[in-house]
Amino acid sequence: MSTRTVAARWRGGYRVDVTAGSFRLLVDEPESAGGTDTGPQPTDYLLAAVASCFALALVHSARKVGEEPALLDVSVTGTYEGTRYSDIAIDVVSSLTDEQAERFVEAAQRVCYVTNTLRVPPRITVRHTTAG
Repeated sequence: MSTRTVAARWRGGYRVDVTAGSFRLLVDEPESAGGTDTGPQPTDYLLAAVASCFALALVHSARKVGEEPALLDVSVTGTYEGTRYSDIAIDVVSSLTDEQAERFVEAAQRVCYVTNTLRVPPRITVRHTTAG
């Protein structure tokens, strides 16, 4: 078992700076939601995590048998229902044959950490500590 920690610091309005390892991400809300639209909203990062993880999982699965797609595009669409996504659709466009795609998509579904986490949601614990 291993852990990974990502930290967020509020910067006013609806803007947050996130540190993930040595990387910094900017999160904001669209103007229509009261933000300044200076960065993707949190749910866009969730969809980005699904798209990138699934693409990498598919390539990993192909490479295990000595193959690799010349082209691979993954797009992910989330459908809002209230305060959550009720549906997340993954669309894959690639240079793979239908037979290869079927095999590697199936394998990617088994090894994609993000989609596996969403399929069986983790327990979420919230703790508070007073700063100072």
